[in-house]
Amino acid sequence: MSVLKKHIFICENMRDPDSPKGCCGRKGGSELKVSFKKKLALKLLNKIYRANTAGCMDACEHGAVVVIYPQGIWYGGVTMNDVDEIIEETVLNDKVISRLVIKEKMDEKSTAS
Repeated sequence: MSVLKKHIFICENMRDPDSPKGCCGRKGGSELKVSFKKKLALKLLNKIYRANTAGCMDACEHGAVVVIYPQGIWYGGVTMNDVDEIIEETVLNDKVISRLVIKEKMDEKSTAS
């Protein structure tokens, strides 16, 4: 079994439609995961980079949320239009896309280190 270089976690959590926080499932999370998986496979990258479903990551108000490990990069408000850029810039080239960063989550990460 090969070792994966990165995991791309895409939140697909569904909350009650009346939830004030909203949820990633209603903001395209499932479609994003399918798109990440397809695009990684088309580029023959799916054996070293894996797109996975995630449950609630406690950032619902920022949905749809994508987190990339091992770097721990948190992206919010992700849409289908962002998938290619995330793969190219962050997954392949380790660059952070500042307009998508969830600052609060990145701040939590840096204080926990």
